[in-house]
Order: sequence, then C-alpha cells, then structure tokens
Amino acid sequence: MNKSFLVALAPLLLLCACSSPQASQPGALHYPKARRDKIVDVYFGTRVPAPYRWMENMKSPALHRWVQAENKLTNAYLAKIPVRGWIRQRLTELSNYAKETTPAQVAGSRIFFRRNSGLQNQSVLYVQDSPTAKPRVLLDPNTLSPNGSIALAGYQPSPDGKYVAYALSRGGSDWQTIHVLDVATGKTLPDAVRWVKFSNIAWTNGDNGFFYSRYPRPPKNNRINDEVIDQALYFHALGTPQRDDKLIYRRPDLPRWIIEGQVSENGRYLFVTLVNGTSVRNELYFANLGNPRHPDVTAPLRPLYTKNDAQYAFVGTYGHTLYLQTTLNASRGRIVAANLYAPAPAHWRTVVPQGKGVIQAALLAGGDLLVDEEDVATSRLRLYGLDGRKLRNLPLPTLGTVTSVSARMDSKAIYYGFTSFLYPKRIYRYDVSRGTVETVFKPKVDFDASPYQVRQVFYRSKDGTRVPMFIVAARDVKLDGRNPTVLYGYGGFDITITPYFDPILPVWLELGGVYAVPNLRGGGVYGEKWHRAGMLGNKQNVFNDFAWAAKYLFAKGYTSSKHLGIQGYSNGGLLTGASITERPKLFGAAYIGHGVLDMLRYQDFSGGALWAPEYGVSSNPKAFKWLYAYSPLQNIKPGTCYPPTFITTSWDDDRVVPMHEFKFTAALQHAQGCANPILLHTTGATSHIYMPLDKQIAQRADVWSFEAYNLGIKTAPAAAKAVPAGKPSA
Repeated sequence: MNKSFLVALAPLLLLCACSSPQASQPGALHYPKARRDKIVDVYFGTRVPAPYRWMENMKSPALHRWVQAENKLTNAYLAKIPVRGWIRQRLTELSNYAKETTPAQVAGSRIFFRRNSGLQNQSVLYVQDSPTAKPRVLLDPNTLSPNGSIALAGYQPSPDGKYVAYALSRGGSDWQTIHVLDVATGKTLPDAVRWVKFSNIAWTNGDNGFFYSRYPRPPKNNRINDEVIDQALYFHALGTPQRDDKLIYRRPDLPRWIIEGQVSENGRYLFVTLVNGTSVRNELYFANLGNPRHPDVTAPLRPLYTKNDAQYAFVGTYGHTLYLQTTLNASRGRIVAANLYAPAPAHWRTVVPQGKGVIQAALLAGGDLLVDEEDVATSRLRLYGLDGRKLRNLPLPTLGTVTSVSARMDSKAIYYGFTSFLYPKRIYRYDVSRGTVETVFKPKVDFDASPYQVRQVFYRSKDGTRVPMFIVAARDVKLDGRNPTVLYGYGGFDITITPYFDPILPVWLELGGVYAVPNLRGGGVYGEKWHRAGMLGNKQNVFNDFAWAAKYLFAKGYTSSKHLGIQGYSNGGLLTGASITERPKLFGAAYIGHGVLDMLRYQDFSGGALWAPEYGVSSNPKAFKWLYAYSPLQNIKPGTCYPPTFITTSWDDDRVVPMHEFKFTAALQHAQGCANPILLHTTGATSHIYMPLDKQIAQRADVWSFEAYNLGIKTAPAAAKAVPAGKPSA
C-alpha cells in the first residue's frame, strides 16, 4: 500500500454526520459529512440556495473522499441484508442463458448478429455467410479489456457485407471511436474516426466509406461535464486519415441540434435529418449521390421539410418515390409516399393512414411495406403493399413487444425479435413470398412462468385521465394489501414502456413480489398528444399519474404504502426523485438510478442542453417557474421523513453527469428527519447506458435486495439454498 493511498484514506476516518438533523434518530446511519456553502442563485427575483455547487467539480479531492465514504457506508448496509445473497445467486442463474440479437442483413446472403453464451460481460459479434452457414466470430469485445471497461457500442456492416464499421467506447461513454474490420480476414484496418457522439454509421454502396456525425474535440480534462455543441456530418473515405474527412453539413446557427445521415438502400440518395436535441420533430434534406458505386458525396443538399413542425422519418425509396413516416396531421403516425422532386405535403399519397395504434417504425421489405405498430403498448407487425393494401399480420406468440426488425427491399426475409414480461426474446424469420414463419433462436431459461400472469388494467389519474398499466403477479395473488410491490415508471421523451423480459423479474416474483408498470403521460403510448401532455409545463401530470398508479394498487388490495417500492432510471430517476420529494409518505422505498435531479442546471453539462425541448430551461422565466416547482434537488425539505432511498450513478456517466446524484444525496441525507436510510453507490468504468454483465448483476442484486428488505422481505423462498448475506455467489 503506497503513501498516497494512505493520505487519501485518512480523511475518511474523520467524516461524521454532524450536519444531518436525522443523526440523533434511533438507529439512524451516520452519513459522511458534505460541506455546505452559502452560494445563492437568483432567478427572476427568486433566491435559490446552492450549497453543493462544489460537487460539480469532478476533480475535487474532497468530492472523491466523500464518494468513497458513501460507497463504504452503502456496502456495509447492504452486506447485512439477509436476502441479498440469495437474490444475487438466483439472478446469476437466471441470467445464464444464451441471448441473440436480431440479425442485420446486407445485399447478398450474409447476416450479422451478436450472441452472448450466458454470463459473458458483452455479447460477441458473429457473421454467417448464409442463413444456414455456421456462424463465426468477427469481434469479441470481452478480449478488449479485462474488466469490460471498453464497450462495443454498435456496429454497421457495409452494404455488401465486405466490411464492418464498429464503435468502441471507454466505460460505455457516449464518446465513441469508429474502427473498420475486414469481414473475410477478420482483421481491423488502420481507419480510426474519433470524437463521435450521438451518431449512426451510413455506408455508401461502393464500400467507399461512410457518413458519420461528430463534435469538436472536447477539453482533455473535462470530457464528462463539458457541454457538447456544434455537431457536424462528415464523410470518411476508407483507407484515409480522419483529418481528410469531408465536411458534409453543419449548422453553426443551431449549435445544439443533432445531425444524422442515412443512405438509401439503392445507394442513390443521402438523407440528412436535423433535430432540435431530443425533440420528436425534425427537418429533412436529401442529396442525389449519382452513381451508387462511385457516389458524389459532396453533392448539394436539397431541402424537403424545414418547418420543424412534425416528424419526417425516412423509410425508403423506390425510384423517385420517398416513403416517409410522419406525424404531420397524424399524432399517432402515418406512412406517406412523396415525390423527391415535388415533396410538398399537398402532393403526398397516404399509404398507411393513422390508425388506432402508434406507428413505431416502418421498413421496405421484399417489395412490400412492413409496419411496426403499438396498440396500447403491445406490438403488432403488419405487411402492406406499396399501394397501401393491407396484406397480412405477421404472427406474434402473445401480448408483448417486437424488439427489433431487420428487412430489405431486395430480400424476402424479415427477421424480428419478440419478448414479453414472462417471455425471453426469441428471433423469428418470416418469408414474404411464402407467408411462412420459423423460429431461428429460442432461449432456455431456468424459470417456470406458468404460476404467473400479466394483466393490463386502466386507472384514473388525478385529473380523470385514463392511464394504462401492466401488472405482473402470481395467478393466485392475495389482494390483502400486503404484497411487496415494485412500481416502475419513466414518463418522458415519447418513450413507451412495453412488456419485456428481465431476469430480475422472475427473482422478484419468486420472492412473492408484484411488479407494475404504468404508461404515464410524457411517454408515447397514445402518440404525440400523450407525450405533450407530460412535457414542459405539463410535466406535473407525469408525477400525478405515477402517484395515482400507486393509489390504484392500494385500492385494489395489491399492496400498501409501506410495501410499495418505486424505481426509475434516467428521466425515470427524475420521476422517482420528484415522487419522494412531493409525496414522501406514499412509498415504502425508492430507487433513483442516474436521475436528472437538478432541473435548474442540467442544461449546462454534457448533452443536457439536448433535453431542453422536453423540459425547458431555467433561463426562461416561464420554464423556471415549472422547473423550480418540481425539481427534486430544490424541493427537499429539512426534517421530512423520506422513505428508504437507494441512489446510483457512475463517474463515467457523460449523459446524466453524476453531480445530479451527488448533490441530491447530500441534500437528502442532510434533511432526513427519521432513521430511514439514504444510500449512494457510485461505480467507475461504466456509464449511463453500459455496464458489463458481472457489474449489472451485482448492482441489480443490491438495488432489489435494498427494496425487498425495506418492503418487508426478510427471508428467501423456502426451497432456496442458503447463501451468506455478505458473500453472495458470483
């Protein structure tokens, strides 16, 4: 042990909870002391204290010491939970099954997919030279770093499958570097494209290279917090250095907008989407690249739709006809056909009109049009002729979710994945010409789902709005108000939470738990109108919908306040943070994962400004009023008894930067008016969207054991093997 480590460790021994009013409560934890400054911000005459502003400095030695002490406290608490070991053991068992992604198709017969044998930290990239050929490994990301800290963030084969461009990121950061692999030899080429963020990869048809989006190089010492602005679209010619990449499009007048390029399947056209951060509305442009084998990548862009008044999503082309998925005059979406050279909406031909469900995606498939639609958060796959005739529904096994679809205009094969709460993802292959379907991948999981069922119910929110909710429970569940229940929510960004299989759910069900998922306003379950009813100044509807979901569960006898835990991640972490600060007595436990918790300053860090269309920003007097009213950090009240709360983040989260969790934890611990624990756990070499499987299992076992224990679960199922609480099996 070196001297510097001892110097860093010494201050931890001196930390106390002197500043916390709950320290005198019987059985209360002694929290690490966090310095409180006297900083006060003034917004339009309103004084807002900011005592933890110093926690925004991620280089602060004091901050690192405080985080280390918080982790030590959390680990000590978790080690004493009786069911923690069993939960981790059972979660490991249930995670140990083979998983595959939906195959990506290219021109010809090759397909690409990722596979995990069970407990690999990351899924391996494979290729098959034909659907019946033996798969071979192209890239195993588990060999890139011993602890899984280098993530394979994505990949894109070239149109003929000769090359694969793949993106790597350290710790799963949103910052990525693109490399290129020769599929025949398996060797990585010298190409390296850096400072890529929020980008896809769009190859040209002649294997000439690809379009991608990147930002200017960030400051070396502040790549997590530094605000990202001025994204631009570039073209990288294969075999050339990045410094020679061609600038295709940028908008210095719109520095916080996202720019994305797509190439049509025939290689003739480039489509460029311009979108204001996370808005669901966009502008659309195109360029005629000429000869697909020798494209003119610098061909001038022509505007198609530039009013930023709706979604204009590229589906595909056939000749000069552009197929679009749009919300113009259709909040749940429709598919239209437009002439590229006379694109005005007045000239559109509606192919698939707006229906009862919400269109999620559409693809050209074997000469037809495939539409993925959700009807009250459950999937439907429908095949249409290009003239709009409905041909047939593709078979789906039960109520659930189509996870992804792979189709091409020049292929009669459609691959799609399907899952549900009790149904691990399977992969199907549908033959367009024959109308037949076959299962190409079926996982085997050590779980008997027959004693359980999924129900979809509807309840009334505070203002009378009818909200759908899934409930997963034992068929013979006793409605006596005593069932430990987890209520999970999101409520934002037009995202619908649909049925999906997660190995932790069987663990929870075997413990006697109930799991509930409401489709809150702010999501997209009923289209853009539902989304807008929960964004900007309507955000309070989301929190009300969540609270009234809890009240429904109480009224129907599923559970009660002391047995109800809530969970949310990212925007869902904002939801759970706001829920406990608004209604602390309503819940028995809470999990806040990487949540957006300081709504007055979120826009100043990393990609936070991209969320402004969803939330609004505090520099606007109207938006400040609603943000200040619900922002979790600014609505903590000293002396309040908050429910047991577990908070997680990562030093490497460059999407929702960790200052949110740090400041919220310190403020909540300082204000806590009872002995209920407020715990923080901070990881490293992980990010907002990436965590190697071994760390996932460990953290999820911690989160669910924390909630289980505080909701009244003290013992594992009778048939379970005993596992020491402090030493869970791996």
